[in-house]
Amino acid sequence: MFAKEAIQRALQRLRLWVAGDTLQLMGRMASWQVRPRQVISSLRDVEFKVTSQWGEDGIIDWLIERAQIPPASQSFIEFGVETYRQSNTRFLLQNRNWRGLIMDGSPAVVAAVKEDNLNWKHDLTVRAAFITRENINDLISSAGFRGDVGLLSIDIDGNDYWVWEALHVIRPIICICEYNAVLGDVHPISTPYTPSFNRTQAHHSNLYFGASIAALRSLAVKKGYRFVGTNSAANDAFFVREDYAQRFVDSSLQNIQALPSFVRESRDESGQLNYIGGVGRLKLISALPVVNVETGKTSRLSDLESVYSQEWLESMTGTVED
Repeated sequence: MFAKEAIQRALQRLRLWVAGDTLQLMGRMASWQVRPRQVISSLRDVEFKVTSQWGEDGIIDWLIERAQIPPASQSFIEFGVETYRQSNTRFLLQNRNWRGLIMDGSPAVVAAVKEDNLNWKHDLTVRAAFITRENINDLISSAGFRGDVGLLSIDIDGNDYWVWEALHVIRPIICICEYNAVLGDVHPISTPYTPSFNRTQAHHSNLYFGASIAALRSLAVKKGYRFVGTNSAANDAFFVREDYAQRFVDSSLQNIQALPSFVRESRDESGQLNYIGGVGRLKLISALPVVNVETGKTSRLSDLESVYSQEWLESMTGTVED
């Protein structure tokens, strides 16, 4: 019995190894097609997925190629990676062999990376830490990262805005930050800062978290970044540091868009998916507080007027209002 189980485990590892190599090869082929594109309509044109959740792998590959990031800055930092099997930087690590730091609040990330043999095949530092705006700079600097880094990816399902705002120990060339499209595109708002914020505990729907795209765009300007668009799934926003954006953004990107989300991931009180979409998602959390990051004023979502632009409303509802 023991021998049979050992054989089954070995076969499973072999299947995963073959599947992983095949996926990497297909990803490299997609990368070779994307890299030469000098001009695109929007970031959606270059999306492809290898290990990212949606099409971020392709967008990252194209932005890096256009930005011409020097060897000394070819490093990345990503936090909110869970087990790192699905992330924004894994393909970057394996395809371009960049140096990196990944962090997650769960200790499972350390074991998962060791199991995948990534920590000896690549220069990858792994930290298990719950990230707050109070500790983010110490966590990064203690791991040996300072100054210019090629890419920063933030996806912590809650305090994304506040952590990016507090971050000063590094100067990323490309920044990716998750936004919550349910919060609209009109007001620069975020959930109030709480160090121990947990998305599921904050509201059973799992829709009350993070910041609006307007909030992230406002912060980006203050930090010296230019907004270059979102992925088509409408959960990740992309920014390029102004000194690099000047090199290619105006000539290479015809349309810079912030897109509304059609993802129906809301949950009922028992934790089951209830597939509420469109403006119905906002109604579920309308009584909860948000902070205007420019004025500091806290109000309920229901007190805000016109959370969605006309363009977003028409896109989500499929109707045009007079």
